Amino acid sequence: MSDNQNTNVKAQYGFVDFLQKPVEIYVFIDPLCPECWSLEPYLKKLTIEYGRYFTIRPILSGQLATLNKDKFDRPQDLRDIWEKTAKRTGMSCDGDLWIENPISTPWLASLAIKAAELQGKKAGRRFLRRLQESLFLHKMNIADETILYQCAVESKLDLDEFQYDLYSASAKKAFQCDLKLTKEMDVEYIPTMVFFNQSADEEGIKISGLYPYTIYVKVLKQMLQKDPTPAPKPELEDFLAHYGFVGNKEISVVYDWSNVKTANEMKKLQLKQLAKKVPVKYGTFWKYIG
Repeated sequence: MSDNQNTNVKAQYGFVDFLQKPVEIYVFIDPLCPECWSLEPYLKKLTIEYGRYFTIRPILSGQLATLNKDKFDRPQDLRDIWEKTAKRTGMSCDGDLWIENPISTPWLASLAIKAAELQGKKAGRRFLRRLQESLFLHKMNIADETILYQCAVESKLDLDEFQYDLYSASAKKAFQCDLKLTKEMDVEYIPTMVFFNQSADEEGIKISGLYPYTIYVKVLKQMLQKDPTPAPKPELEDFLAHYGFVGNKEISVVYDWSNVKTANEMKKLQLKQLAKKVPVKYGTFWKYIG
């Protein structure tokens, strides 16, 4: 990528970070929830097309641990849920984790995300994504400190700071605040997105579960009380370079492509030695190597 292209990409993805945006979206998730993982393609597309109008605030609900206490004792059930979700949504998640490498302390991953967020919002988001990839694609036990530290390094966090913060009062308090917010907003299902207009006193609009992309756009426009034009999509190479590691499903959703079209376009980048194919249990992911 040329310096000019690089500057353009940074401008497209970065300049809006400095503006006061009218809408804030609370995204209630659990790092172990496959449905939350399946929301990723839609969040990417929404950010690319309308990111100049909103900020995203991930809230850790702790709902999965609460609602599925009995299922943690029945690994086969969790395996089946993951497998069905992967087939239905197109975002790979390997349910064999629950048979081969089950997670015994699910709360620790949430604590780790809050520790990462102490290094900044972007650091927290990078870490959350890396954690999800490790869990759903590579069957890693994200309640294992070694895996958490590995994710921290790969997310370019300050490891010493992360290790210090992991069991700190600050991380625990931040997690408790998220749980309190989940209760206050009557969030009973994950993922849930709540849209708020920063400049109005009106109540937010809550959407629980996974919906077609058009629904999220409709709610955003309702909050803005206008019909903004979506920003142009970046070149595929720039998109891959920015995110570093994405799935076929994410590319297809963002660019409105069929699976066949996505595979063909990625093959071109692969031939240019800009992308490396990473096979997973369901579908394909791509790593940027340009």
